[in-house]
Amino acid sequence: MSPDDRWRLTHMIEAAEQALEFVAGRDLADLDRDAMLRLALTRAVEIIGEAASKVSDAGRAEMTSIPWAQIIGERIRMIHAYFDINRNILWDTVHLDLPPLLGQLKSSPGSA
Repeated sequence: MSPDDRWRLTHMIEAAEQALEFVAGRDLADLDRDAMLRLALTRAVEIIGEAASKVSDAGRAEMTSIPWAQIIGERIRMIHAYFDINRNILWDTVHLDLPPLLGQLKSSPGSA
């Protein structure tokens, strides 16, 4: 894996870890009440998607279990439809999708 791809994986890992830290001990109602939490989670998911979009085709081919297109698509949606972000989807993304993704990224060949 190229150094640039490893760097992008590091960004993805860091953003996922931060998002999970942000929601620790929180619930969906907090997301409704706390604009800073919403923005922080949105930004973390955007960073994950942007970093994923910069991983080379060769790097993605080394990690075929990672849903690259979905991750990148989520980032595109958040950036371009920022006015229509579904809080339930954002919450589920962080709670349900990021933990397994984080495990995959940490066990990938490029994350050392």
